[in-house]
Amino acid sequence: MNPEAHPFARFVAILGRGKSLTRSLTVEESEEAMAMILRDEVRPEQLGALLMLLRVKEESPEEIAGFVQAVRNSITLPANAPAVDLDWSSYAGKRRQLPWYLLSALAMARSGLKVFMHGTEGHTAGRLYTREAMNALGMPVASSFDEAAAQLTSGNFAYMPLEVMSPKLKELIELRPVLGLRSPVHTLARMVNPFKADATLQGIFHPGYMEIHQGAAVILGEKNMAVFRGEGGEGERRPNKPVDVWTVHDGKAGEEYWPPLLPEPRQAADEDMDIGRLSALWRGDITDDYAEAAVVGTIAIALRLMRRADSIDTAQTMATAMWADRDKANFPAVA
Repeated sequence: MNPEAHPFARFVAILGRGKSLTRSLTVEESEEAMAMILRDEVRPEQLGALLMLLRVKEESPEEIAGFVQAVRNSITLPANAPAVDLDWSSYAGKRRQLPWYLLSALAMARSGLKVFMHGTEGHTAGRLYTREAMNALGMPVASSFDEAAAQLTSGNFAYMPLEVMSPKLKELIELRPVLGLRSPVHTLARMVNPFKADATLQGIFHPGYMEIHQGAAVILGEKNMAVFRGEGGEGERRPNKPVDVWTVHDGKAGEEYWPPLLPEPRQAADEDMDIGRLSALWRGDITDDYAEAAVVGTIAIALRLMRRADSIDTAQTMATAMWADRDKANFPAVA
């Protein structure tokens, strides 16, 4: 007598039947599979098999969209959660340059825009992650959705670690050293947008993933989404390089070419990675052309994404003014 198959086994079978029979999961199948994972209804060997089969095959936009929807369905927001303007994912960490994008987010928050940032750390050695930088700068980190909502209401900015947003996703992303490979969770987590912001900004390192991010955003009917190859894989413009920004507006895909802001195409790695330079740049105590161009250029991409500017040039002009108008005496700077 054959034992009854585990309910999750069919998803593994779909992905692992061999070259001629295997296929990607549908949106509905992906959503159901992720829902079972989030409810702890999956055996460890099944989870490992699914993640690695997806990694070898490469996740499809339909699979990511289904996974994202399942995670969104598992999140309950506080009744008093404010409307958020921009969701900003931060999952890569920085190795060569400081996280100048933090100043971009803070300048936008100081201007009155509500910015919610989420991310994780520690999955790749030798990198500086957002929470570490925030701790060093004395910035609060949200330990619950209620706390994040309160920070967004009072100061227009909040950062939430992945283990708070979704403990199960944190558990999955930490399997990287166990499995030896990146899993689709790195893509999935960037797209959750738990506060249902009108716009989402996503930085990646490998350009090939832009198509997956964009395709999933189209399936999900995202209002405003932008994904681009950012410095170190974060949502930070590389000012000395041209950047292709792939977008989705009202469920329709698009693409924009942004020219470099600086003439020199190469930027030496920051050997010191002194976090104190972030607050020093904000206060105007130091001058750093690369850093300021990164800060302003990132703001410009965000403003264009949010439809606050009708052209790249206008976005750059608005971003320059926003940075110039920052309260240099107030850091960390929130409204």
